[in-house]
Amino acid sequence: MHPAFSVIFLTTLIGAGQGLFLALFTGQLYASIKLIEPQDANFYAIGSALALGLLIAGLGASFLHLGRPERAWRAASMWRTSWLSREVIVLPMMMGVVFFYGLFHYLGWTQPWLVAGDGALPIDVTMVLGFVGVIVTFALFVCTGMIYASVKFLEEWHSPYTIANFTLLGMASGFMLAAAYSAYLGNHLVGFYGTWAVIFTVLGLGTRIASLIRNATLKHKSTLQTAIGVRHRKIVQKSQGFTASSFNTREFFHHQSPEFLKLVRLVFLVLVFPVPLLLIGVSYVLESPTLPIAAFVIQYLGLVAERWYFFAEANHPQNLYYQSIS
Repeated sequence: MHPAFSVIFLTTLIGAGQGLFLALFTGQLYASIKLIEPQDANFYAIGSALALGLLIAGLGASFLHLGRPERAWRAASMWRTSWLSREVIVLPMMMGVVFFYGLFHYLGWTQPWLVAGDGALPIDVTMVLGFVGVIVTFALFVCTGMIYASVKFLEEWHSPYTIANFTLLGMASGFMLAAAYSAYLGNHLVGFYGTWAVIFTVLGLGTRIASLIRNATLKHKSTLQTAIGVRHRKIVQKSQGFTASSFNTREFFHHQSPEFLKLVRLVFLVLVFPVPLLLIGVSYVLESPTLPIAAFVIQYLGLVAERWYFFAEANHPQNLYYQSIS
């Protein structure tokens, strides 16, 4: 498929925003049961504003992919059958939860309504919003992943690994951003968020490698033989059948060489996984305020490459006709 940078930035930005919200609420939850030191309201308010900014930026990027942006609202009309429609509905819900979560922290509306577990867990409005936000966040991960995993004829996407990768890599970048945010503020949560970022990065590495191995060994159902109904063992396409470019030749193939794809794959495997892990590990030793920030920036750039490769790797069956050029 032809990678659209509008969709690449949509998925990576909202993934980081979702992950950052999960990180903030995880920190609040741990602090409420006294496993880590509590932070003031501004920590959650500013962090929520950052997460909301990423979600808004991702939504804004998606409009660049539309031919008629003024009709974007119609995308929600097919929610019964379309995962894209469901994403269009859940994303604003996610933005609303993050907005009010940060606003109520900023206003100081954190007085407990009740205390659960023999006084171990105070419940206030932000805690309730946090639990709701967790549900909405994972629903959004599933909706985004299922947009691609539900396309059966794109066999590289039609796998549970697609949803797992969207979820784990989004959480890895979000927790990495939380570590960078903590490092910038100079608080003591860098190790807490960094450790979770390492866990999700390692898990993401496992599922991403598994998906690469799966896709490399795929035996596609559609072949030149099935496309033209001829069962001869050796059929070679010499021409795509066009004398000029068309929608088919532009939108369903990436037009890059196999060597370039291998380079992009190497780049994202290095930038998303070992380099951020190394930088986070060194930051623990040196207590550096800048290395976690560098780790997030490098990992995000790697995720842009990873998402480009994700789209380019999918081989549309129509390329049996239109990929080769005489």
